[in-house]
Amino acid sequence: MRTYAELFAVREFRNLFLANCAGIAAHTTSALALGALTYASTGSALLTALSMFGAPLAGVLGSLTLLSAADSVPPRRAMTFAALLATAAAALQAIPGLPLWARFAIIFVNAYVGSVAGGAKWALLTDIVPVNAYVLARATMNTSVGVMQIAGFGLAGVLLVWLSPYQVFLLALTLRAVSAAVGWFGLTERPARTTERVTVARTLHVNRMLWAHPGRRSLLLNLWVPGGLIVGCEALFVPYAAGRAGFLLAAAALGMLAGDVVVGRFLTPAHRERWLHPLRVLLPLPYLLILLSPPLPVAMAVALVASVGYASTLPMQERLIAHSPPESRGQVLGLHGNGMLAGQAVCAALAGALADLTTPAHAVALLAAVALAATVALTPGLRRTTPGRYGGEPSSRPATASPAP
Repeated sequence: MRTYAELFAVREFRNLFLANCAGIAAHTTSALALGALTYASTGSALLTALSMFGAPLAGVLGSLTLLSAADSVPPRRAMTFAALLATAAAALQAIPGLPLWARFAIIFVNAYVGSVAGGAKWALLTDIVPVNAYVLARATMNTSVGVMQIAGFGLAGVLLVWLSPYQVFLLALTLRAVSAAVGWFGLTERPARTTERVTVARTLHVNRMLWAHPGRRSLLLNLWVPGGLIVGCEALFVPYAAGRAGFLLAAAALGMLAGDVVVGRFLTPAHRERWLHPLRVLLPLPYLLILLSPPLPVAMAVALVASVGYASTLPMQERLIAHSPPESRGQVLGLHGNGMLAGQAVCAALAGALADLTTPAHAVALLAAVALAATVALTPGLRRTTPGRYGGEPSSRPATASPAP
């Protein structure tokens, strides 16, 4: 399976792709509507930013409590429950006069459940497509996320000119309902990956087991740290370029899209491995030029070229799957996703604090230098995960547990 035609010929992948597109579009439209509502009622930039981008921090709590549900609950049920809860959340947000604290509680509860269901979704992808097609499938899903974010923010921005935020929430509600329906009716029911009960103790036990493996720990750190720091650089586009920040964001999105397409579609597994380290270095290196405060066209080129390096996550995700017990695949992919999003949120806040102390250009260059240093420091650990070195990691199940279905 090497082409998009072959990939989309798989009915379940088509449906998972459509459900994901509808969910991302709903998230972006409701986030912008909530941000507009929060700023109008408080005038606080901090609260507005938290309302739009702070929800992934709930994923940290999800990773420490009930993330084992990503493997202990049938994936279609987990995803549908999360989609229905998100639909109900959009309906509650559409209620005029709802206190701001209640709106924040809704988005964090929704994000908490979503952090668990996300692991089930990415693990399900490994069941829907063959192993050798995972990178192409994941890259295609990544592309859909970027496109739907742009479309969702753009559509919500236009609608907010004519409609109230409450009416935009109704659009998000419709999209959430579509996502739930497509997921339930378009995916095949599969058994849970493990028969273990969903408990906090189980989640923490598996987390410790996953983290104890040096190669897997190195992969998670490589997936979380350098990319999170570069997202911090991107968080400073607005103070760096003011009203022209949209051009930088568009250039970064285009670079990410190009990297996903090239690495996911055109590189063979051997070539992906060959380009892994150059792409990792490419992600932070160009941003060092921002120290010189270059003009906008040069800064756009920097953002575009650097963002191609995000494609290095695809072969690392491929390794992460190969180095994880099958019955814990949902939890390890959930850890990857939740840690990545939480790291991005933390690094964005760090970037803002640094920019307040220095200048946006100096803060971007400093974060890029730290990201480059982290990339180099984390490279030796990746040698433990080179293809062919996984020899049967001990299972996360206790010896007395019944086998996973």
